[in-house]
Amino acid sequence: MEITLLGTGTSHGVPVIGCDCDVCLSRHPRNQRTRSSSYISAGKTRILIDTPPDLRTQLLREGINRVDAVLFTHAHADHLFGLDDVRTFNKLSGRPMRCYGTPHTLSVIRRVFDYAFGSLQIGGGIPQLDLIEVQVKTPLNNPETEIEGGILQRNLVEVQDTFDIDGISVMPVPVDHGRLSVLGYRIGNFAYVTDCNHISDDSAKLLKNLDVLVLGVLRPKKLTTHFSLEQGIEVVDWLKPRRAIFTHTSHRMDYEAISKILPPNVEFGYDGMKITC
Repeated sequence: MEITLLGTGTSHGVPVIGCDCDVCLSRHPRNQRTRSSSYISAGKTRILIDTPPDLRTQLLREGINRVDAVLFTHAHADHLFGLDDVRTFNKLSGRPMRCYGTPHTLSVIRRVFDYAFGSLQIGGGIPQLDLIEVQVKTPLNNPETEIEGGILQRNLVEVQDTFDIDGISVMPVPVDHGRLSVLGYRIGNFAYVTDCNHISDDSAKLLKNLDVLVLGVLRPKKLTTHFSLEQGIEVVDWLKPRRAIFTHTSHRMDYEAISKILPPNVEFGYDGMKITC
């Protein structure tokens, strides 16, 4: 299995618009980070994790001409708003794109991309999407719910078995992103967990004995919705993957400076990084 980190930046990307900090002005190519996503090649199957606004640029950069399915971690803009670009793959494959996510994530997709599910649009291209629910139900450390439009989005409670994509077994791993429950994914001995500030003991059991863990680590200082650098290192010490790679990093994280202080089994991810697992 080969994994390509298509993007490794935060919702702002790096450089940040209008910022003149050292990282944003840096010419180091690994301080140029588009919004986070990844591409998995396993056997004959090609899986995309998230569809950020930079997706078209990422796919062209890597020469990707096939995607069989999309796994969504959650429905925030930086992980979702490039979804329309999968219509190219509809044309190439001749079938709808299978999109996996929680019921809440899929409900956002239906609302944001409503033109793809109705008959109002005449002419032009629209994505053909097959939305498949991942019924994640696990006890969460924080039982709070995300409030959207005055409606409480209740977190579910128990864990679904793995599901299959063309012979590839995918295990959803629920984690906390502030007050929102989002998904990480485990495929074989590889796991991708981004936009996270807490992993429950139950979910941690699903992340043991990994060869590679890609983990979201936003910046050196602590905050309420993402792991800090110190917390990310603590998570690696706890889960003990053989190799850990930090992604979803902000302009507060300089590639060379942070790389020098990371433990031996931890790396600073970068756009285009390829991982064999």
